[in-house]
Amino acid sequence: MFNKQGSHKNREPIDLDEVDKRIIKVLEADARTSLRSIAEQVGVALGTVSNRVRKLERLGVIKGYTVLLDPDKSGWGLSVVIGLRIQKGRLMEVQMKIAEDHRVFGVYDVTGDYDSMVLARACNRGDLDDLSKSVMSMDGIERSITHLVLNTVKEMPPSLPE
Repeated sequence: MFNKQGSHKNREPIDLDEVDKRIIKVLEADARTSLRSIAEQVGVALGTVSNRVRKLERLGVIKGYTVLLDPDKSGWGLSVVIGLRIQKGRLMEVQMKIAEDHRVFGVYDVTGDYDSMVLARACNRGDLDDLSKSVMSMDGIERSITHLVLNTVKEMPPSLPE
């Protein structure tokens, strides 16, 4: 459903017209909206919406449909941002191993003092300790720094650029 691999191919933006953008906005508000309802809201034919949604899926603009969970209410008591310095030549290998952990929800190549940033959740301090000792201490990681998130001001998937 979602790209877990750091694929660099075909990253060029797709040219979206106003109908595509309006369809996407409706789906962002509620991905369960029926095609018929989308057609009514956007002001186009049902067939147009069906074709456009299939096209947006095929082109990878729409990567999947998912449920947005409240981390606190679903049992994730802690959120962390982890900076990693990784041995030269092992970046992708290490990142792919880290990405397999169910607590990790983001792995990024970055510029600056660290090679990679990891976004993860833990149920409690014991779970965070396990994440730190088992995942963030694996072979190939030279150094890590873990930042505990105290307060989440905003956490939403990105929308279309304006």
